[in-house]
Amino acid sequence: MKLSEYLSPNTYPGRGVFMGKSGDGEFAIMAYFIMGRSTGSRNRVFEEVGDGLRTRAFDESKLPNPSLYVYNAVRTLGNSTIVTNGDQTDTVADGMAAGMTFEETLRTRTFEPDPPILTPRISGIMTIENGEMAYKLSILKSAGGNADSVLRQFFEYAQPLNGQGHIIHTYAHDGNPVPSFAGEPVLIDTTEYHCVNCVMRDLWAGLNEDNKVSAFVRTINLKTGEVATRIQNKLA
Repeated sequence: MKLSEYLSPNTYPGRGVFMGKSGDGEFAIMAYFIMGRSTGSRNRVFEEVGDGLRTRAFDESKLPNPSLYVYNAVRTLGNSTIVTNGDQTDTVADGMAAGMTFEETLRTRTFEPDPPILTPRISGIMTIENGEMAYKLSILKSAGGNADSVLRQFFEYAQPLNGQGHIIHTYAHDGNPVPSFAGEPVLIDTTEYHCVNCVMRDLWAGLNEDNKVSAFVRTINLKTGEVATRIQNKLA
C-alpha cells in the first residue's frame, strides 16, 4: 500500500515516522507527521530551522505543555538525519555526537509522561554514504499501558530495496485511551513516489481531515546529495 492507502482508514494514528527508497532507487525518502484531537494538539505548525525542523505553537496562548508540544523534530548529524516525535531528537543527536550509538542514546529514554496514554516515543535515523542508504526505526512504549515497564524496540534496514519503505506511528488507532502501536513497522510501496511533492500529496491525502496538523517530507538524491524539503501545515 501507498501511504494514503495505509493511513486513510485510520482516523488517528497519532504521530508517524516514515523512511524508504524511491522506486527507481535514486532518492532516499523520509517523512514525519503529527495529528491532534485536542485544541492544544492542533495548535501547532512545523517550521524549518537550518537543515532541520521544529514544532512550534501557532497561537502561544493555547499551548498547554511546551515540553511535549514544542521540540526539534529533525536534526542532521554528518551524513545522518534524525527524525523523532519529541525531544529525544536532541538526545539522539547530542549522544551520537559524543560517540554513542542510536540505540544507546534511546536506552536513556522512555515513553512520554502523559498518563493514561503514555504516548510512545518513535524515532528514525537515515544514513547515506557513497550513494547507499540505510535506516533504523525505534519505538519506546509502555508494556500494555503499565507505567512501571518500558519496552524498547529497534528495527534496522541495512539494505533497503527500491520501491519500499516503512512507517511507524504512535497509536494503533483512535480510542480512550488510545492504544500504542504494536508489531513491526509497516511496509509501504514507494514505486509511485518520484519527487518530494508526490510524496507530500499522497501523505497529506491519507491523513484524517479533522485530525491532521502538519507534515514534513524530505528527499535526498543518492547520487548528487541534493536535498528537497516540503512542509504542509493545516494552520497558516
